[in-house]
Amino acid sequence: MLNSLEGFIAASDAVNEWIGRIVAWLTVGCVLTCFMVVLLRYGFSIGFPWMQELYVWQHAIVFMAGAGFTFLHRGHVNVDIAYTRFSPQTKAWIDILGTVLFLLPWMAVLAWTSSQFVLSSWQILEPSSQTNGMPGLFVLKSMIWVFCGVITLQGLALIARRTLFLAGREEHSPEDEGKAAYAPEGDT
Repeated sequence: MLNSLEGFIAASDAVNEWIGRIVAWLTVGCVLTCFMVVLLRYGFSIGFPWMQELYVWQHAIVFMAGAGFTFLHRGHVNVDIAYTRFSPQTKAWIDILGTVLFLLPWMAVLAWTSSQFVLSSWQILEPSSQTNGMPGLFVLKSMIWVFCGVITLQGLALIARRTLFLAGREEHSPEDEGKAAYAPEGDT
């Protein structure tokens, strides 16, 4: 069973790593698109509503789809007033319970409450509300579910990591992860 958890962790990390690296390239696209919008508008008095929406969509996709990557690399903000003072075992239990009691239920609520919003958009293949805006707004709205999926996947991987640590696998210690997550390349 412990080897299955290792496999699950590796697969989850690989999925979020791959998604994160792919969507990171959208930041370049976002900057270039924004640059073109400004250049065309102020340099040539030309405006394309679809292009203005495009960089906003790219930005949204980076944050929504890349959230699991950020979670994997411990990039989300934590309010750890007392967490740093706890033993690794206590931290592991806090991570497990926090994920089970707060993160996973919140992702389920978000996925459920957004379902009508996303599904109705798909039913009509909703375009932008702007004249000459981006087609396929339904795809952008689906990013809510992608967000829920990648965060849930990484949350389950965190539970698996902490379970392995509590079972004696020291390489999954909350202490080691914290050092590795914030150390410069090559210093881990």
